[in-house]
Amino acid sequence: MKKTAAALALLGALIAGCSKTDNPAPAAAPAPAAVTKIVVGLDDNFPPMGFRNDKNELVGFDIDMAREAAKRVGVEVEFKPIDWSAKEAELSGKRVDALWNGLTITEERKQNIAFTAPYMENHQIIVVAAQSSVKTKADLAGKAVGAQEGSSAVDAVKKEDAVFKTFKEFKTFGDNVTALMDLSTGRLDAVVVDEVVGRYYVAKKPQEYAVLDAHFGTEDYGVGVRKDDTALQGKLDKALADMKADGAAAKIAEQWFGKNIIK
Repeated sequence: MKKTAAALALLGALIAGCSKTDNPAPAAAPAPAAVTKIVVGLDDNFPPMGFRNDKNELVGFDIDMAREAAKRVGVEVEFKPIDWSAKEAELSGKRVDALWNGLTITEERKQNIAFTAPYMENHQIIVVAAQSSVKTKADLAGKAVGAQEGSSAVDAVKKEDAVFKTFKEFKTFGDNVTALMDLSTGRLDAVVVDEVVGRYYVAKKPQEYAVLDAHFGTEDYGVGVRKDDTALQGKLDKALADMKADGAAAKIAEQWFGKNIIK
């Protein structure tokens, strides 16, 4: 009996040993790789926020803001021109990590994009020819009005349905430059555009363009990231807050606009 008991004990130990060998504990998941670069998607024909200078270099207010923020976050930044009307697809498809190019914060966009705190306030202004008879929104009745496709200007105009329905035509363009060219040639009677962009062009050609007192609403600009990228959102929020606090953001704004327009 003692031999049998000893044999059974030995068999049990062998079985237990085999069990441990056949079912090893799962290895710990590797730590995620540290982010060393972020890719910023932008419309490279959106002066003064982001555009190409005469050397084909990307420059602009948002370019400088993004570079300063990236330096504070401790990552490299790459700027990638994209089709702005497909910006949400570019972001969700992970072809870019952030949208930073005068991106208006809207409730609709919040469904698919996580935003930083606003860093700038903007208006959708109405630009007309300098000698135009259009002086108010009511004067837009029966007129051809244009805006950039996929821009918040389109949303802002359509939101004022009573005014929108009076237009003879509402045309969208690939960029604001083309829309303003159509205004100059008389194919449009007015262009609705982000204030920062519109005033930039008006200042270049004050004899050709005028800005109405009326506008299509006030909005905030923010940086957009993927909704699940809370780490990047938090880092950019902190960087922007620090840039406001120590005056770095104001300095960049003064270089591009001649005054501090940081919110």
